[in-house]
Amino acid sequence: MSVFASLVERLADLLQPLFATTATAAAIILFTMLVRLAIHPLSRAAARGQKARTRIAPQLAALRKKHAKNPERLQKAMLELHAKEKVSPFAGILPSLLQAPAFFLMYHLFSGDRMAGHTLFAAPLGDHWADALSHGGLFGPAGRVYLVLFAVVAAVAVFTYRRTKQQLAAQPLDLGQPTPGVGAIAKVMPLLSFATLITVAVVPLAAALYVVTSTTWTAVERAFLYRDQAKREPSGAVATRA
Repeated sequence: MSVFASLVERLADLLQPLFATTATAAAIILFTMLVRLAIHPLSRAAARGQKARTRIAPQLAALRKKHAKNPERLQKAMLELHAKEKVSPFAGILPSLLQAPAFFLMYHLFSGDRMAGHTLFAAPLGDHWADALSHGGLFGPAGRVYLVLFAVVAAVAVFTYRRTKQQLAAQPLDLGQPTPGVGAIAKVMPLLSFATLITVAVVPLAAALYVVTSTTWTAVERAFLYRDQAKREPSGAVATRA
């Protein structure tokens, strides 16, 4: 944690001539982007794994229908299919999990008090939205900073919501076996993008900057990594090839 904090502080010193009093805020944004760029190979691996699962999804559905009354035979047939197609049952999941430690460290760094004493325009990085409301109100100097952040998050959330709905229509959530509650999860998943609005409202501004930057990066990154699926499945049909 202290290493991350030192890197951000040094980056802020480098950005001081360009951003003056907002150098620390700029350093948080740039540092988040640099970390996301560093773990981008894991995101690419996750995308390849998800595309592989999409490719064999029709075959898995056929196996479940064929062996619906024989769970043991179904499990064996699915394992054979994964081996034949050289696709791990957890393809696309493990690379995503490996990214979690970096996200955890950055969030806790920026939600602590290491960034206190710095500002983004009129809003202190250590304050919360409630502080901005109590010092100037919704349209006060600090309040306007949060309004801009909320606008960015809302735009990204709408974009992510639409893409998630399209992807779930193209490939229903499938973990390789019948799973209770999957239908409910599929309905809730597109709405999760709007939860970032709540996060930005309750965490310190430094953490909010990290969350907004990381969420925006994720939306752009996924649009890039899954652009071929969007072109191939405009009507929401299930993909049958890689």
